Amino acid sequence: MQRPIHNIMSATSFKAKSQRHNRFLILIAAYKLLYALLLIGIGLGAHRLLHKNIADEIDLLTRHLRLNPETHLIAFLLKKASLINDPLLRRIGFFAFSYAGITAAEGIGLYLEKAWGEFLTLAITASFLPLEIFEIFRRLTWLRAGLLIINALVFFYLLHLVLERAHDRDKTRETHSRPL
Repeated sequence: MQRPIHNIMSATSFKAKSQRHNRFLILIAAYKLLYALLLIGIGLGAHRLLHKNIADEIDLLTRHLRLNPETHLIAFLLKKASLINDPLLRRIGFFAFSYAGITAAEGIGLYLEKAWGEFLTLAITASFLPLEIFEIFRRLTWLRAGLLIINALVFFYLLHLVLERAHDRDKTRETHSRPL
């Protein structure tokens, strides 16, 4: 029995389309999806710490990892642990899960090369750039500088891509609207 031609054509066009993925969009999408997984981990960690004594948990982790409990880092963490309470952990979890959902939506939209994913990523990245610049002026660290550079590159690449596609659409409209 012979296969219908439209199935062969759709499989061929699907294969051709999948080979044309924009590699930079895939890379940005992978970054966003990994970031969403990190945020989910933070949310789960905050949820796990509900109704627990944070100082006891830090002490338990210190002993489990065989760290010296007299170090400055452990002393600092134990001092700050008293500031963390259940309402704060709930807020941390809520915001981590919410932002993970938005970041996952960005990643999925970019992977599928949807315009809404590009615009969503542009808007969110642009909204964080001033805060990142402010934080660098407040205190310069390699991590902050690296995040600013990555986010600025993502922003300018997506802006270039969106503007290029808009320019191509305008050219296509001009050629189709010319009288014969």
